[in-house]
Amino acid sequence: MRLGPAAHHGESIHRVVTAQHWGRYVVTSVDGRIVSVEPVAGDPEPSSIGYGMVGALEGDVRITRPMVREGWLERGPGPAGGGRGSEPFVEVSWDRALDLVADQLRRVHAESGGAAVYGGSYGWGSAGRFHHPQSQLHRFLAMAGGYTDSVGSYSVAAMEAILPHVIGGAPMSIWSRGPLWSAIAADGELVVCFGGLARKNADINPGGVGRHESAVWQRRCRAAGVRFVNVSPLADDVDPDLNPEWVAIRPGTDAALMLALSCEIVRLGLHDRDFLERWCTGADVLIDHLLGRSDGILRDADWASSICDVEAHTIRSLARRIATCRTVVNASWSIQRQRHGEQTYWAAVALAAVSGSLGRPGGGLAAGLGITQIGVHGMREPIAAFATPGNPVEEQVPVARIADALLHPGTTYDFNGRRRTYPHLRLVYWAGGNPFHHHQDLNRLVRAWQQPETVVVHDSFWNPLCKHADIVLPVATSLERDDLAIGIMDPVLTASPRAVEPPDGVRTDYAVLSGLAARLGFEEAFTEGRDAEAWVRELYERTRTSLRRSAEIELPSFDAFWEMGEIVLPTPPRPVELSFEGLRSGLPLDTPSGRIELFSETIASFGYDDCPGHPTWLEPEEWLGAAGPASGALHLLSNQPRTRLHSQYDHGSHSRGAKVQQREPVRIHPDDAAQRGIADGDVVLLHNDRGRCLAGAVLDDRLRRGVIVLSTGAWYDAERPGGLEVHGNPNVLTADIGSSKLAQGPTSGNTLVWMERFAGRPPVRAFSPPSIRPHAT
Repeated sequence: MRLGPAAHHGESIHRVVTAQHWGRYVVTSVDGRIVSVEPVAGDPEPSSIGYGMVGALEGDVRITRPMVREGWLERGPGPAGGGRGSEPFVEVSWDRALDLVADQLRRVHAESGGAAVYGGSYGWGSAGRFHHPQSQLHRFLAMAGGYTDSVGSYSVAAMEAILPHVIGGAPMSIWSRGPLWSAIAADGELVVCFGGLARKNADINPGGVGRHESAVWQRRCRAAGVRFVNVSPLADDVDPDLNPEWVAIRPGTDAALMLALSCEIVRLGLHDRDFLERWCTGADVLIDHLLGRSDGILRDADWASSICDVEAHTIRSLARRIATCRTVVNASWSIQRQRHGEQTYWAAVALAAVSGSLGRPGGGLAAGLGITQIGVHGMREPIAAFATPGNPVEEQVPVARIADALLHPGTTYDFNGRRRTYPHLRLVYWAGGNPFHHHQDLNRLVRAWQQPETVVVHDSFWNPLCKHADIVLPVATSLERDDLAIGIMDPVLTASPRAVEPPDGVRTDYAVLSGLAARLGFEEAFTEGRDAEAWVRELYERTRTSLRRSAEIELPSFDAFWEMGEIVLPTPPRPVELSFEGLRSGLPLDTPSGRIELFSETIASFGYDDCPGHPTWLEPEEWLGAAGPASGALHLLSNQPRTRLHSQYDHGSHSRGAKVQQREPVRIHPDDAAQRGIADGDVVLLHNDRGRCLAGAVLDDRLRRGVIVLSTGAWYDAERPGGLEVHGNPNVLTADIGSSKLAQGPTSGNTLVWMERFAGRPPVRAFSPPSIRPHAT
C-alpha cells in the first residue's frame, strides 16, 4: 500500500507498506533515500530485523554495475585455481555482461548438455510471488535447455527424507498435521520442546509474515494452564514468560532421550496399546528394541542418562508426565541437522505414538512448532506464482552435497534408496541465497568453488558469494520493485510496492533473465509478452480466478487490492485424510502399510548402516560424549541469528550493532570463559582441524557448561582463501558430511571446537568491496 508521495519543505517524502520475509513495515523515504522503517500497526510482536534495512541500500557494498573477475576476463572460462575470492573485478557494460553469460550457457549446453549447468538458487532472496529469484532462475534455465537442480534443504533435509517413509504425505505436510496453538490452549496440558521454542524463529517466514502471533498464542496457552518443557542446551530457547522447565541436555543426544522416554512409558504400562496395535506397524519391533529383547541393551532412563547428561530421575518423571498429560512432542528443525538426524525425527514420531496423545485434540506431534507460522494457522489457499516449466534434465544433487559434486564429478553415492552419480558441473548460476553462509566446512567449499569453469551470480551487495563469482550482475532489492507477497501457512496477501527506485545501472532479476532469453532465442516464451508490472497484476488475477472456482472466494479488483494493501484470506479446513485424527478414525496414511511405520521395511531394505529400519540412537563421530572433559573441547551450536535472516542484511545497522569488536558474538558460560582466561568483550579464536575463526566473547550463564553459541550468517571474511576467518562465520568449523545415506543432509549440529583469547585485531573487510579495475570495453 502506497501512503505517499508528499512534499515537505522542498523534500519529496514517500511512505509505503512493504512485505519482507520478516514482516510488514512502513518504509519512509526522503528524496529517494530510505530514512525509517517501522512495523505496521497491529503487529503484536514485530521483528526488529526490519530496522537493519535503513541505510543498507547505499554505500560501497552496493553493486551498481556488472562486474567480471579479472582472471576470467583475461583467460576465459576454466577452473579458477584459487582466483575466485582473491582476484580483482573489472566493470563491464550490461551488453557485454549479458553476451558473456549467454555465450557460456550456449557453449556448455552444446558441449555437455543441461546437466553441466547447476541452477544453484536457494530461495529467500525476496518475499514476493513474482520477484522470487529461485523461481525466476529455474524458469529461465529450464527453457534454456535444462539444468541440474538441488533437492532437499539445509533447514530440514533429514526430516524431509524420513517422514514420508514413516507417516506418508509430502515432505512438508507434517507442518499442517501438527496441533494449532488454539487447540493446545483448549485441550493441551504439556508441550515438550526438543530443541527449544525460540521466539526469534517465529520472526521470519518464507514469503512474509502478516502478523507475528506465535508468541501471543504461546502465552495464551500458558495462561490456560499448559506447561512447557525446554529440552535444550540453552535455557532461553523457550520464552522465559512461559516459565519453562529446563532439561539441559547434552547437544546431539535428543534421539537417545526420546527412546528412553518411550522405554519408561512402556515399562510403566502407560503406552497406548490400542493405537500402537491398530494404527502403527512395527510397534513390536520398536518395543523389543527399547526393552533390549533384540540386543540385550535396555534403553531406559539409566542408559540415556550417561549419553544425554540428564539425571535418570528427571527422565523418569518426564516420561510419566508425557504419558499422563495431553502432550505435544515438538521437534525443532535444529535437532535433525546432525549425523543421524533422521533418527531424531523418527524417535519423535515413536514417542508421540507411545504417549497416547497422537491424534487427539491439543496433543500429538509437531515438527517445528513456533517456527515461521507453524501452529498459528493451518494451510492457506494456494496463490499463483511465476511458473517454472518442467526441467528436461533429471539430475539432482542433495543441496548439502554441492561441494562433493564439484570436487568429485562422476563419483557415485547413496541417496534415499537410490544409487546416484554426481554430474560434471561446468557452470554454476546462482540467484538468491548465499552458499558461503549456509554450507558447512567453508574452507572445503572454497576449494570446491574453484572447479567450475564459470560462476554467474545475481545480487545487490558485495557479499562473499559475489566475491567468489566470475560474472556478477547487479539486481534490485525487494524494496526497489513492485510485488505481492504471502507467507507459508499465513493467510495475509500483501501488496508490496517499491519504496525507492533502484540505483542507475541496476536491473531486476526478471529484466536480466529476459535479456538473456532474448539472446538465446526464447524471450517470448519466457516473458509471455509481459513486463514485470503486468506479471504482478497477472498473478493476482490468476489467484482471483482460482479462488473463485475452488473456494468461492471473491477477491477485489487488483487496483482495489493495491489500494487496500492487504487481504486476509479464509483458511481451509485441515485435510482429514492426512491427519492423525483421521488415522484414529480409520483413514489410512500414505505409507506402504497405511499406518505409522515404526519399523519400515522400505528403509530396512536399503541396507544403510547409518539409517536402520527403526528409530535408534547412533553415536556420532564428533560429540562431547566422546571427547571427554580433559580435552578442553566445547560443543559449538550455530543457530539462527536474532538480528537478521540468515546472512541477509548482515551489513545493515541492526546486525552490525550487535557485533562485538566488529565480529559476530559468541556466547560462552562464565565458568568456561574463566578456565580459558576469557573476559566479556574479548576477541577469541575458535579452531579445530577444519578451520579457524575469530569472534567476540559474550559471557552468558543461560547455557550449559561445555557449550558455546555462534550464530550463522556473518559474512565470510578470510584473510586469504582457506585462512583465518576474522568475522565469526561458524561454518569454517562445521563438518561437510551427510546426515546419513538416506537424506545426505547437513550436520552442523556435531561440531567440537577449542577456544582461546586472541591478542591480535585483524581488520574486518566483510563489508568492503573487492578491488575493482577500470571499465572494460
